Amino acid sequence: MDLRYPIGTFEFDEEITNNITSKWICEIEELPTILRDTVKRLDDEQLDTAYRKGGWTIRQVIHHVADSHINAYTRFKVALTEENPVIKPYNETKWAELADYNLPIDTSLSLLETLHKRWTILLRSLTPADMERTFIPPDSGEISLGKNIGIYAWHGKHHLAHITSLCNRKGW
Repeated sequence: MDLRYPIGTFEFDEEITNNITSKWICEIEELPTILRDTVKRLDDEQLDTAYRKGGWTIRQVIHHVADSHINAYTRFKVALTEENPVIKPYNETKWAELADYNLPIDTSLSLLETLHKRWTILLRSLTPADMERTFIPPDSGEISLGKNIGIYAWHGKHHLAHITSLCNRKGW
């Protein structure tokens, strides 16, 4: 198994339908609860263990998911209120080195719970025309909001798998 991509990379070349986006939105909605349940018994030493050599610690992964999903939520709102905006990327590696990544994980778990409540309300309100709206990340090209829902459903499962695969390998 590739420890960097324990569930593989995001790939979806089919038509994006209401049923598919509804499934993805449910996955986004459920992530904070699943993530909290997954890490609730881990101590600080375990939280500060990297999921792979050269990778982030579980603590950093949790804080990263919060940062990434804040950015995603903002990108959705920008794409809904502007025409095909170019969005500003951020250096997630450098963000993971900042002081707030040393905070207790509950700060980001609580943030994710609240953020995902707002985000899923927004996502469920999207019309078919909204799903076709796009934005442009400079590093990857134009993305529709419908596809981006899938990317972030995958993103949550991707990082959850980093944590669960480490816990399984360590017998935690």
